[in-house]
Amino acid sequence: MAGSILGTEVVRREDGTLLTGEGRFTGDLRPERLLQAHFVRSPVAHALIEGIDLGAATEHRGVAAVYTAETIGVEQVKPRFPLDPHFVRGPLASDRVRFVGEPVAMVVAESLAAAQDAADEIMVDYEPLPVSMDAEAAVANGAAVLYPERGSDAMFRAFDPVDGLHERADRIITARIVHNRMAVVPMETDAALADPTGEQLTLWVSTQGAHPTRGGIADSLGLDHDQVRVIAPWVGGGFGAKGGWRVEHVAVAAAARQLGRPVVWTETRAENLISMQARDQVHYVRQGVTDDGRMVSLEVVVLVDAGAYPALGGVLPTITRVMATGVYAIKQVQFDFGLAATNRAPLGAFRGAGRPQATLTIERMADLAAAELGIDPVEFRRRNFLAPEDFPLVTPTGGAYDTGEYEKALDRACELVGYDDLRAEQAARRAAGDPRRLGVGLSSYVEVTAPTGQEEHAVVEVHPDGSATVSVGTSSHGQGHETAFTMIVADRLGIDLDRIAFVQADTALVARGSGTGGSRSAQLGGSAIHAASMEVLDIARRRAAELLEASADDIVVTDEGRLGVAGVPGAAVSWEQVVAAADEPLRVELDHTTDGATFPFGTHICVVEVDTDTGLVTLRRFVAVDDAGNLLNPLIVAGQQHGGVASGIGQALYEHVVYDDDGNPLTTGLADYAMPSAAEFCDFTVDSTITPTHLNPLGVKGIGEAATIGSTPAVQNAVIDALCDLGIRHIDLPLTPERVWQAIQSAGEPAPDITWPSL
Repeated sequence: MAGSILGTEVVRREDGTLLTGEGRFTGDLRPERLLQAHFVRSPVAHALIEGIDLGAATEHRGVAAVYTAETIGVEQVKPRFPLDPHFVRGPLASDRVRFVGEPVAMVVAESLAAAQDAADEIMVDYEPLPVSMDAEAAVANGAAVLYPERGSDAMFRAFDPVDGLHERADRIITARIVHNRMAVVPMETDAALADPTGEQLTLWVSTQGAHPTRGGIADSLGLDHDQVRVIAPWVGGGFGAKGGWRVEHVAVAAAARQLGRPVVWTETRAENLISMQARDQVHYVRQGVTDDGRMVSLEVVVLVDAGAYPALGGVLPTITRVMATGVYAIKQVQFDFGLAATNRAPLGAFRGAGRPQATLTIERMADLAAAELGIDPVEFRRRNFLAPEDFPLVTPTGGAYDTGEYEKALDRACELVGYDDLRAEQAARRAAGDPRRLGVGLSSYVEVTAPTGQEEHAVVEVHPDGSATVSVGTSSHGQGHETAFTMIVADRLGIDLDRIAFVQADTALVARGSGTGGSRSAQLGGSAIHAASMEVLDIARRRAAELLEASADDIVVTDEGRLGVAGVPGAAVSWEQVVAAADEPLRVELDHTTDGATFPFGTHICVVEVDTDTGLVTLRRFVAVDDAGNLLNPLIVAGQQHGGVASGIGQALYEHVVYDDDGNPLTTGLADYAMPSAAEFCDFTVDSTITPTHLNPLGVKGIGEAATIGSTPAVQNAVIDALCDLGIRHIDLPLTPERVWQAIQSAGEPAPDITWPSL
C-alpha cells in the first residue's frame, strides 16, 4: 500500500466526541412524554408460576401500566438461532421460570423510581421445582428437568466416526479442559427506547446490528419490517453479546405501542451480570502423537451448558469444530458435541464466539504433548505447523484456510520476548530454589473471521460541494469504523478525511446490512466501500474525460485531490466540477460479495511469576504477534490487540460466573465478579506480521477478536509451565491464587481419572 493513506496510523476521528462526553447513548435520549420501564425478575432458578398478584402496583402514583405474559400482547419472541421450538420464550415468563433474573412482569411509569416502587407491590407465587446446574450430568443421564414436555434437556450432534482414528499414534494424551463461564461486562449495559409516535415504530437499541434487530422485533410484534425503524446510537461495547434482540427489547416495544408513548429501559449492572454470559464449554480430548513429536489424530467431545433457553450458545460448537485442529497438520479428527439446558442464564457470545474454545483446547494439548515427550514447546509447534506452501487448504473439519505463515509469527514473538534468555533464567531460578517460579507460555492460533455470510451493503456519494458521504451495513461499537472506512474513500477518491461523512446503524438511512459480528467489518464492509468507491471513480473519470477532452483511461486522482490527465500538469478538474457535469447524483449503492471467510493467525507469549507460597500469579511480560493481512490503520489494529489481550487475560486469571447449587448467582456485582483493571496488567508488546488474503480486494482479515483468542491459552500455559517441574500437568481456569495454591499443595498426587462421556 505504498503511497496510500491505507496502512498509516491515523488518529481515530470518533474519539473526540466520546472523550468530550458528546456521544449520545440510548440511555441518554429523552423524548417528550418518556416513560420508564422496570422488570420484575424471578428470584428463584426454577419454579412454576402459580399466580401473580399485582396488588396496588397498578394504582401506584405515576404508573402507566403493569404487564404480565397475559397482557403484554406478544406470545413469542422470534429466536435468533432457533434450536428447538420448546426453547422459544415470550417477552415475560408465563407458566414457569427457568433462571434467576428471568423477567416475569414489567412496570411502566413516569419515572424509574415510581416503576421500582410499584414493582415492590407485585407478589408472585412460585412453586419451586428441581434445579439442574450440571450440564455434563444432564447429558449423561438424559434429564428432562427444565423441559419435561420435550423429554430431554439435551441435544446432540454426533458426526461420522473416523475409522482407525488413532492407529498412527504411538501414544494417546487425554485431558478434560474447562472453558469457564464469563460475564461480558460491556461499559454500557443493554438498553432500548421505543417511540411509537411517528409514522414508524422507532427504536433506539444498544445493538451490534440495527437491521437484524429490526427484523427480530418486527417479526415478534407481527409487523412488517418497514413499519419499524431501528437506530443504534453510540454503543458502549458489544463483544458479540449485543448481536441481536432480547426479550426485554420486545417487551418495551410492545408497551410503547399499547400506551402510545415512548418507553425506555436501561439495564442495571446487576441485571447485566446475571444475564449476559458466555463461554461455558467442557472439552474431553484424546490427542494422538508419535514419539518423534508429530500430532497425528485428535478426538474431541464438547459438552455445553447452554443455560435456560439454548440458542446461540448451543450453536457455537459448530465453529469450535471447524477450528479444532488450529495451526497444525493433523489428519485424523473426530469431533462430537452435546448441549444441555440448565438453570443458568442463557448462554450467548463473547469476543471470539466458539474460536477461543478451539484454540485453548488445541494449545493446551500441544503443551501437554510437548511436556510428555520432553520437547520444547516452541520446537514442538514448529514440527507440526501447516506449511505455507500448502495454502489454500481445507482442514479435516472443513476449515477453508486462505493463507498462513505460522512460523513467521512464532519467530517474531520469540525474538521480541527473548525466549532463549527466559528459558535460561527459568532454569537458574529453579536450580536456586526460588519460590517465585518463572513460567513461559505459548499460544500459536488461527481463527476464522466473517464465518457466516459474505455480503455487505455500502453507499458512496460525492456531493455538489465536493464533500462525500459513505454509509455501510456494519455497525461500530468501539472498533473505529468511522476512521477506517472514511480512509478507504479518501484513499480511492482523494477527498480529505474531514470532508467525508459517515453513516451507519440506522435502518431508515442504510437500506440493509448484517451488522457487526465475527470480525467481519473490515473485510466485508470495507470491501463493499472499496467497490463502491471504485465505481464512483469510474463514473467520475468518464465525466472528467469529457470535460478535459481526454481518454477516461488517462484520468487519475492527483496529489491535490482533483481528477486530471496523467502526465499533463494543470489539466485537472475538481470534484465539484465533476458532480456538476451531469444531472444525476454521483452516487453508487451496491451489495458486495467477497470470496469467503478469512483465517487470521498469530503467536502470543506470556511470561509470569507464580508465588508458590500463595498461588499468586503476576504478569511479567506479554507479547502478541498477530497477522490480519493488510492493515488499514495500524493504530486501530494495535488498539484491538491491546483490548483483546486484556479480555483473554481476564478469562485466564480472574473472571468466572459463579452459581450455588440452587441456581442463585453469586457474582451479581463488580465487587464479586473479578473484572480486571489496567492495574492488574503488565505492559503489552504488540506487533504484526502481514500475510494478505486473496479473498477480498483489500487483502484484509479480521482483528477484533484475534488477540482474545490467542492470549488465554498463552497465560494458562505460562502458569502451568512455571509449576510443571513439580509434576503439575493441568489447572482449570480461572487461575485464581486459591486454585493455583491448591494445585501446588496437591502436586505429586495421582491425577483424577477422566471418564469419557458418551453421546
